Amino acid sequence: MKQARENNENYQSTLENWIVDQKTANEFIDIIGQLWYDKEVELIFLRRQLLDRGSNSILHKHSYAENIINKPLIIQDSLKIAKAMLELNLAPARIDIGRLNREWTEEKENFDNNMKAFLRSKLSYIIDVAPRSQITKDVVLYGFGRIGRLLAREIIQGSGKGNQLRLRAIVTRGNSPEEIRKRASLLRKDSVHGVMYGVVVEDVDNQVIYINGHMVKMLAASQPDELNYEEHGIKDALIIDNTGVYRDRANLSRHLKCPGADMVLLTAPGKGDIPNIVYGVNQEVCNLGSNGEKIFSAASCTTNAVVPVLKVIEDNIGIVKGHLETVHSYTNDQNLLDNYHKKTRRGRSAPLNMVITETGAASAAVKAIPSLTNKLTANAVRVPTPNISLAILMLDVARDTSLEEVNEIMRSASLKGRLIEQIRFSTSNELVSTDCIGDSCACIYDSMATKVSNDKRSIVIYAWYDNEYGYTCQVTRLAKHISQVKSYRYY
Repeated sequence: MKQARENNENYQSTLENWIVDQKTANEFIDIIGQLWYDKEVELIFLRRQLLDRGSNSILHKHSYAENIINKPLIIQDSLKIAKAMLELNLAPARIDIGRLNREWTEEKENFDNNMKAFLRSKLSYIIDVAPRSQITKDVVLYGFGRIGRLLAREIIQGSGKGNQLRLRAIVTRGNSPEEIRKRASLLRKDSVHGVMYGVVVEDVDNQVIYINGHMVKMLAASQPDELNYEEHGIKDALIIDNTGVYRDRANLSRHLKCPGADMVLLTAPGKGDIPNIVYGVNQEVCNLGSNGEKIFSAASCTTNAVVPVLKVIEDNIGIVKGHLETVHSYTNDQNLLDNYHKKTRRGRSAPLNMVITETGAASAAVKAIPSLTNKLTANAVRVPTPNISLAILMLDVARDTSLEEVNEIMRSASLKGRLIEQIRFSTSNELVSTDCIGDSCACIYDSMATKVSNDKRSIVIYAWYDNEYGYTCQVTRLAKHISQVKSYRYY
C-alpha cells in the first residue's frame, strides 16, 4: 500500500510539474511575440525556430538541448531572460536564447544573479544602438515551385515589420483567376512541410495574394525581361530566380533589364563566372556595392550540405582526397512513371526506383574551398522519398584522428563559430530521414553513424539535409547578405 501511495504521489507530482512548465512555456510564447513585433528581436533556441511554435515544441527543444551541450536548460530561465530583454532598448536582432540560457546557467554567480547585468554584458553591442541596417529590400520570386513557395513562407515569417526583405511580387507563367487560386492553395498546404503558419487570401480581381497581411502581386511572364516592376511600386528589387531554367550570366542578366530590378539570386548552381555561394563558408567573395556584382548563385542543396562539413574537416584535420555519395530524394525533374528523359536513367519511375545519376557537388565544393581542388569525386542516387537527402562523405585525412575527435570537432562547430547556422549536431541513434523535415540548418551531422578506420586516416561522415527547407534557409541567409539587410546576431 505504501508503494502504491508513493507511486500515485510521484505520478501526480510529475504531472503538476509538467503543467507548470506548460504554463511557463505559454507565457514565454507571448514574450517571444512581443519582442518580435514590437522590437524586431527574433528569439531562436540553438538555431531552432521559436516563432509560431507551440508550448510542447518549445519544451522539447529545452529538453533535447542537454544531449548537445551536456547541461539541462529549463524553460523558467528562458522566460526570465526574455522578460528582461523586454526592458532593454535592443536594436533589431536575431538572438539565440538557448545560448544565453546556457551561459546564464554557467555564469550567473559572476553577475550576482542579476539578469539585467548579465544581459548588458552579453548584448552590449545590441543595446542602445541604431539598427545594423537601415535598408529595406523588395523581393520578387521568379518562379513558384517547391523552393519558391518555401521562400515565400520563410521571407514572410521573417519579415516582422517588413524592414528587411519584403516579398512584393511572384512571377509565374500565368496569372488567371484559376491559376492564382491554385498557387494560393499550394502555398497554404504542402504534402511534405504541412500547413503554413498564417493566413493566405487570394484577391483574383486585383491579381494579389495577401500572405499574413503582406500584399503580394501575382505577375505573369514567359521571359525574364518582359516585366516592369516599377509599375507595381517595386524598386531596386532582388529577383530570386527559382525556375532553374536560366543559369548563365547572359540569360540571368535579362532580369536586370526590367525597370525596378536591381540584383539576381539563382537557386541553382550558376554557370561560368557567376559566384556560387555557400552561406557561412564563402560569402565574403561577394563583391557588393554600387559597382559590384549583381548576379549570384546559392549553389545546390547538396553543395550547401557538404561544404560546411568539408570546411570543418579540412581546417581541423586536413583532407587528402575523398568521395561524396548523395542519397537524394526524387525531384520534379524525374518522371512519376517511365517515360522519355534527356538524361540517362532519369526517365525511369522516380517513386519505384533507386536511380544512379550525376551530381556537381564535388566541383561546386572546390569553388567554395579551393584547397580541395582535384581531391574530390562525387555521385548521386535518387531514391523513392519526396524529401530529405543524405550525403555520405568518405574522406582520407592528412593526419591520425579518432572517432571522438571528429565528433568533438563537429559538435564544437555546431555550437560556436561561423557555421552554427549550417551544422546541426545529432546524438540520436534512432535518427531517420523524416526526423529531419523542416530543419533550418544546411546539414545535420549524424554523430552516431560516423566511422573512423583502424589506421586512423580514413573517416566516413553521414550528413542529412532537408534538400528543400534547409536549402531555402540558406538561400534566405544569402539573400539578406547580398541585400545588406541583416540585423544583429547573437549565436
